[in-house]
Amino acid sequence: MVLGRRELMSIDQEFATIDTLLASEAETRGVDAFALALIKAERQMRKLFTYILFQSGAFGSSDVEALRNALADRRIYFRDFISAWNNLYPRPLEDLIGPDHDRLRPILDEAIRHRNKIFHGQLTTKHLSRGDLIAYIANIRCWCQALAEGAQMELGYDGFGRNSFRKSVDPSLAGRLITKMYSVEDYKTFLAEMEKRPNKSLQVSRD
Repeated sequence: MVLGRRELMSIDQEFATIDTLLASEAETRGVDAFALALIKAERQMRKLFTYILFQSGAFGSSDVEALRNALADRRIYFRDFISAWNNLYPRPLEDLIGPDHDRLRPILDEAIRHRNKIFHGQLTTKHLSRGDLIAYIANIRCWCQALAEGAQMELGYDGFGRNSFRKSVDPSLAGRLITKMYSVEDYKTFLAEMEKRPNKSLQVSRD
């Protein structure tokens, strides 16, 4: 299956479950929606990484299971996927996101730190209110929207499509990759180097 440049999942559709949570009367709606919004952002980044990687001429449909398993065997995190993108593709991620990148990136990193504490039953130093969490959700949504639009224009894929292991209709994408891979073993080596890098975040993003 190939992906055309007109395919773009509405951010409203992607965040519909989050909107439903926020509109509910559930006491934990703020923290639940906050956690889900971060999962959306992390999954989008991971899928953009696997999509651009899969454009390599070395990989085809018969390699998908091995590629998935190689990633599942590693502890790869949100910021690692950003670093990996910048090592694979000549246009840095911040260019795809545009002028809001420098404002939004620190907010995403801060939100992930808070989420990790919450997931481990720890207290955050900011005593986050529901309003604070909703503000984080709004910024996470802005990040996802900007990245989806930038990636769609650049790649023809917004990071929300269900299957990221597919070829683009644009054959030139393969030639743009700046880190060349020739086998699944090369991919495993690339992931191992990602895992070794310092200053890793604490939450993995996987299917």
